Amino acid sequence: MLTYKGKPIVRNGNTIYYGDMSDDYVAMLQILSTKQFNDIEMANKVSVQIIATNTELKLKDRIIKKTEKNGLYEAINIASIWLERISEE
Repeated sequence: MLTYKGKPIVRNGNTIYYGDMSDDYVAMLQILSTKQFNDIEMANKVSVQIIATNTELKLKDRIIKKTEKNGLYEAINIASIWLERISEE
């Protein structure tokens, strides 16, 4: 399994889930646009949402924080910071 800073990463199409589903919160990253770099397609605009894993809540109530970032690194980096801060609360 692929991990980043000790948390699992799972991709399904243009959606990436970062974090452990048994935790209270995970990050959902959605690739909104891509760009070509040489022969490689890379994420350009990425939506980042911190969501509660409590499935009894409505989706709009589960979204704790959200932003858009340029590139996958910036997106997963802010997701990591937010998840770390939430776990400390």
